[in-house]
Amino acid sequence: MTQPLTLFDKIWAQHEILKAENGLSLLWVDRHYVHEGSFQGFDKVEARHEKVSRPDLTFAIADHYVPTARNRTFNDPSLKRMVDQLVVNTGKHGVMLMGLNDPRQGIVHVVGPEQGLTIPGLIIVCGDSHTATHGALGSIAIGIGASEVSHVLLTQTFWQKKPNRMRVTVDGRLGPGIGAKDIALSIIAKIGTNGAQGHGVEYAGGAIRALTQEGRLTLCNLAIESGARTGMVAPDETTFAYLKGRPFAPKEADFDRAVDVWRRLPSDPDAEFDREVSLDASGIAPVVTWGTSPEDTLPIDAAVPDPATVDDPDKAKQMQGALEYMGLKPSQKLTDIRVDRVFIGSCTNARIEDLRAAAAVLSGRKAKVPGLVSAGSTVVKHQAEQEGLDKIFTEAGLTWGESGCSMCIGINGDIVPPGERCASTTNRNFRGRQGPGARTHLMSPAMVAAAAVTGHLADVRPMLAGRA
Repeated sequence: MTQPLTLFDKIWAQHEILKAENGLSLLWVDRHYVHEGSFQGFDKVEARHEKVSRPDLTFAIADHYVPTARNRTFNDPSLKRMVDQLVVNTGKHGVMLMGLNDPRQGIVHVVGPEQGLTIPGLIIVCGDSHTATHGALGSIAIGIGASEVSHVLLTQTFWQKKPNRMRVTVDGRLGPGIGAKDIALSIIAKIGTNGAQGHGVEYAGGAIRALTQEGRLTLCNLAIESGARTGMVAPDETTFAYLKGRPFAPKEADFDRAVDVWRRLPSDPDAEFDREVSLDASGIAPVVTWGTSPEDTLPIDAAVPDPATVDDPDKAKQMQGALEYMGLKPSQKLTDIRVDRVFIGSCTNARIEDLRAAAAVLSGRKAKVPGLVSAGSTVVKHQAEQEGLDKIFTEAGLTWGESGCSMCIGINGDIVPPGERCASTTNRNFRGRQGPGARTHLMSPAMVAAAAVTGHLADVRPMLAGRA
């Protein structure tokens, strides 16, 4: 009798070349995404006088350091050198590059699925922690370090300890105005930023199956913020419909044969997980973060927590430090927190559905604070312009930028000024993440739009009445 297997187990077994005595497995890599930060990996290949082992399975995309101002002008020569170096490295090794002027350019975690490079059943790696995003299409996707990047470039393999398997089941129906970002942050708030430490997480349940493919990408993008090695959603009809016709996806009869294989990937009914967590979708409200960790998440109608009510002295000290950095007081209503600017973008929330959700709130309204909207890819940017979303943003008073990581991490020159407070669709609210001294509140695109219109953190639900 064959032992029931999880989705994770099946893909892992298909890619395990050998298992060493120390418990590490050598795994075959189907897709290696690289960006400007991969220069150290290429340097190590050069130092060994070697070539990239499988340039046909390596895909380069310029994202972290590219300017997202409308004219794409580099104000810092060092940033231009980073982008130029990627051009040199990929040219020398015959690696496909979706560079600054390529119509496919964008954020690696948006472009991979969008181009059909990310498909079910693969092992995908990238030198970026949010690589977990690609697991939304039913793959194992893991962020790797600089030394591992060079190993993959040289061998198309990497060593990895097999994580435990964890299933997060979300059943029930989401209310209006509540989406994947609210689910993801609510999960992190429930289990903590170390709650999935050492696990590969599979998201399951009726509420997950009801998400669009882009919603699932947002969900898996944030898996890493709960400590998971990767996040996954089993492929289904939603996945197949999303992939059909994508430039790099299998075509015609090959696509049908691929779907037959992909249908066998989901976890077997009796497969066992090392840990199970469940949430009721009907209990999830629009959420925002108040502190400096994604787990500092609360429903929008709540108040800033009081460290004096916390028994754990270390936790209370951590909370007090977060409040001081964020310039907040205990028991302050979240809806009383004013913002200085907004940002809609990043690999978490810059796909076309995210832009549509924000535009549904902003249409016909004016923003009370400045803000930047940066599409996740040039393809998304053009689609948004064809739909007139760019005009909604600019007529509301926001800036319509180019695609890239932009103000998510603040290393391309787009930053939140010190001391300013930003309502943001990004993935991390760490101290200084969006710039030195910047204060970040994470939330969904619709909630960011609500903050833009009101000038403070706000519940988007009343603002959607009579709209999409």
